[in-house]
Amino acid sequence: MVQKYYEGTPQIINLSTEIGRLLGIVDATHLRKPQTELRKRNKVKTIRASLAIEGNTLSEAQITAIMDNKRVIGPAKDIKEVENAIQVYDNLSTFDPFSKKSYLEAHGQLMSGLVDMPGQFRTGSVGVIQGDRIAHLAPPGWNVDNLMTNLFEYLNEGEDNLIIKSCVFHYEMEFIHPFMDGNGRMGRLWQTLILMKVNPVFEYLPIEQEIKKSQEEYYNVLGQCDKEGLATKFVEYVLGKIKLSLAELVDVQREHFTDIERLNYFLDQIDTSDFTRKDYLRMFPKISTATATRDLRKGVEVGILSRKGSDRRTTYQKK
Repeated sequence: MVQKYYEGTPQIINLSTEIGRLLGIVDATHLRKPQTELRKRNKVKTIRASLAIEGNTLSEAQITAIMDNKRVIGPAKDIKEVENAIQVYDNLSTFDPFSKKSYLEAHGQLMSGLVDMPGQFRTGSVGVIQGDRIAHLAPPGWNVDNLMTNLFEYLNEGEDNLIIKSCVFHYEMEFIHPFMDGNGRMGRLWQTLILMKVNPVFEYLPIEQEIKKSQEEYYNVLGQCDKEGLATKFVEYVLGKIKLSLAELVDVQREHFTDIERLNYFLDQIDTSDFTRKDYLRMFPKISTATATRDLRKGVEVGILSRKGSDRRTTYQKK
């Protein structure tokens, strides 16, 4: 029997519904693979945020320079962390999120040259220190492989959808703390890999940046879940960050929509079947009145919309 790791809540249901709606917009407007420059920029943000949470000092500009094979001055360890992360994030498709073996290989690449025995579970004891206290005492080393085997069993056989599973895996992996170092970045990396099986857009979505913005809350929620013995609060927290990241992607890309993409996005958002050009402009305040008129005319021509009235009294309806 697969272990139950969290309790369902109305917040989890509501956030899951909103994420599903945003993914529908992503698919309808062909955002699964954003423009090349945005993909690169978001990858830099992802690497920067995930490593900064662990204390890496390099900036987005420095990470971009390393990505472009330019020389950067900074702490050798920080540069090595970035080089490793770039290699891993450039080859995300080579890892199998459902495989423990692939998981260990990813840790081996991510932590190569940074720790002893990269790509191997710890055998000793480890704790998370915050200030002058032990914030989390991880399970004993002899039980790590068994706990991770159970977690991968849940990932492969559990009945939850993959978005929920990605959140649960992230929390449980942080609780188990299977490695001597690199646990935080591995938890965030592996969640991305699981989410990529839901929709390819997650490869280019810097969820880590939203976590970095609320780093204190991130650690507080982890601690709260430790006390409660369930991942519920963490699932709610990360679902919220996924929703924010998707909404930001849609907002950024909305400025580059074609006329049909704008129309599809607009029609997906409105609750009524009848609307005016003024309603359309309210959704897209940066386009001109002439562009709005052309969009709506195009919608009528291709059969997405029907039109009633003329001049200022013109209204449009979804077909």
